[in-house]
Amino acid sequence: MSGVAVRVRVGYALGSVATGSFGTVPGLLLLPYLTDTLGIAAALAGAIVLLPKALDVVLNPVAGRISDRHQSPRGPRRPFLLRGGLTLAACFALLFAVPDLDSKLFDATWVLLAFVGCATAYAFFQVPYVAMPAELTDDYAERTRLMSWRVAVLTIAILVSGGSAPAIRDAIGGRDGYRVMGLTVALLLAIGTVGAYYGTRTAPIGPPRETTGTLREQLQVVAHAADFRRLLTTLVLQALAIGTMLAGIDYLARYVLRDPGAATIAFVCVVGPALLVSPLWLAIGNKRGKKQGFLIASAVLGLGAITISSAQHVPTWCFYLATAIVGIGFTGVQVFPLAMLPDVAAVDAARSGIRRAGVFTGIWTAGETLGLALGPGLYALVLAAGGYVSSTNRDAVQPDSALTAIVIGMSVVPALLIGVSFFALRRYRLTADEVLEAR
Repeated sequence: MSGVAVRVRVGYALGSVATGSFGTVPGLLLLPYLTDTLGIAAALAGAIVLLPKALDVVLNPVAGRISDRHQSPRGPRRPFLLRGGLTLAACFALLFAVPDLDSKLFDATWVLLAFVGCATAYAFFQVPYVAMPAELTDDYAERTRLMSWRVAVLTIAILVSGGSAPAIRDAIGGRDGYRVMGLTVALLLAIGTVGAYYGTRTAPIGPPRETTGTLREQLQVVAHAADFRRLLTTLVLQALAIGTMLAGIDYLARYVLRDPGAATIAFVCVVGPALLVSPLWLAIGNKRGKKQGFLIASAVLGLGAITISSAQHVPTWCFYLATAIVGIGFTGVQVFPLAMLPDVAAVDAARSGIRRAGVFTGIWTAGETLGLALGPGLYALVLAAGGYVSSTNRDAVQPDSALTAIVIGMSVVPALLIGVSFFALRRYRLTADEVLEAR
């Protein structure tokens, strides 16, 4: 079960159309939608963005445990992809379709409930999806190749959804712009779901393993896996940093660069390089190992983040260059941890004889989801501290302190988080030889 057929690689990678689109668009536009279209105060808007994702901290391990225990000739994970993904698409269309009843309480409640629905459906899609590589192949290098395919499609999905969503919103304008954008992204979510479900129908699923023990017992076992804890800590801190930067793009474009269209250009600069540098990160991983590759990618990401702090004082093209550096690092910090997680889960399964990939993945995706959700919440707090003025017409005059907060929240804060993540990542110990011995 070492190699994976090209058609399975493509089919599995298509699921990233869904994960990339949902992971990007709410982080990019939901906070501006709340503060600058619905007129909800920044602190409350941050809480609305955070709370549904915080639910996934509890829900994701449960989803992983359920998929671990599921038995099906189609594989234990695939049936969840279709159900979770299509439900996510429906809820996402509702998320940006708030009826215009001139009530901020109604608006806030609608968005909160729709986002809870999105988060719940996404848990039952994402967790089984991310758990699949540990069962598709037992080859150390093949997992990196599989992840490089996934990240390539993820990059395209992020580029298309993140680049087109603000453009659709701005072209139509107002609430209608958000409604049309929501329907468009919902279609992307459905395409990714169906593609992953049917594309992996011929994939190997590996030998069945026991799934004994209660969820609590398995969570305790996973919690004592030292290398997993170190990877998870790194992931959460970096997801928080990425979520913070993502939330700031729209604000920085409108209020610092004074060009709303710059949000789309900046986003393309972040994601565009990934199409070129994915093979480079794969080569670095093959030559220097996954851990060293991850450390290098993290350093590049941090460098790009801190460079953005000069956005108020340099030409716009310098800002775009800084976002391109962020994009190069971002690609690497997507490839390596996704290739390292299946190693940890597979070594655990080989040593224990118990299938816990879903539990590992549930905790992993819960951490990632929480970090990405906390990012906009943290950014909202920085905006509130800077005296940001919310408005329903997107043209409120901001004080200088708010402009400073917009830049710091997108640069200095994430750079510090990335720096702290190095301490956890450097302590990761699992080697290629240990993974090979566990096959």
